[in-house]
Amino acid sequence: MSTSSHTAPSTQHAPASPGGAPRRSGSSGSSRPLGSLGPVGLVLAGGISVQFGGALAVTLMPRAGALGVVTLRLLAAAVVLLVVCRPRLRGHSRADWGTVVVFGIAMGGMNGLFYEAVARIPLGPAVTLEVLGPLALSVLASRQAINALWAALALAGVFLLGGGGFSDLDTAGVAFALGAGAMWAAYIVFSARTGRRFPQADGLALAMAVAALLFLPLGIAEAGSRLLNPTTVALGSAVALLSSVLPYTLELLALRRLPAHTFAVLMSLEPAIAAAAGFLVLGQALSVTQAAAIALVIAATIGAVRTQVGRGKVPAPAPEA
Repeated sequence: MSTSSHTAPSTQHAPASPGGAPRRSGSSGSSRPLGSLGPVGLVLAGGISVQFGGALAVTLMPRAGALGVVTLRLLAAAVVLLVVCRPRLRGHSRADWGTVVVFGIAMGGMNGLFYEAVARIPLGPAVTLEVLGPLALSVLASRQAINALWAALALAGVFLLGGGGFSDLDTAGVAFALGAGAMWAAYIVFSARTGRRFPQADGLALAMAVAALLFLPLGIAEAGSRLLNPTTVALGSAVALLSSVLPYTLELLALRRLPAHTFAVLMSLEPAIAAAAGFLVLGQALSVTQAAAIALVIAATIGAVRTQVGRGKVPAPAPEA
């Protein structure tokens, strides 16, 4: 989800999360196994929070619609980030503002498209399709022959997921999930650019505000006065907490000690976490074929990550919306 949603853009490589949620890229922390147990747990907890936040968002959609849920999530997350970060509004160039606005558009598009997808297809397949965007970006950036294998594995997973023609999945939902993946790739690129122009998480806070303002008219058009319902507001705030605020905090703590490639590998597991959340919260059981498809995409993502690690580069394929 994108659930999407997910990264402090203060680092040069900023992987994000499907489902919509932004992700943070890692720093070169300690690689000692015992020293990594704590950070690994924090990252996994963040991933679980993101995907269960996405599952909660699906239950909220009958109340406010997909665009209404996105609006509530972005607004709540923007308020929290602006209060916590208190970004400076002066002293930035026109190019700085242009970058953060495009970053906000990518963030909003990633979340909006992902939530439209999960309104139509199960959470696990939606995240699997979304993660193809960052995976494609990672493969194309690497330009190594071995990445043809990872691309083939991913395509095989997509073929299996669609049953040879996506006959079991809503076509519009598939298109929305793929669109969310494309926006996720754009999110990664502009997250890195924003991180070079703004200190700490200031750029993320401003971009979140841009995304929230862009989606506000769409949310009002779809949900109207339902956005003001106290229960809807409370649930929307819970989605923002689970899908944005809590993962940001957990990952920030973890990435002070966790190597970036380890972080990226852990993020590659998000389609499986999403499938588990879909099953436990929404009763969305996967067929054996769909489970195999998700496993292939996860293997392709991990393979691409490890290939870039071997070249001394840190990939940015991580998930959500």
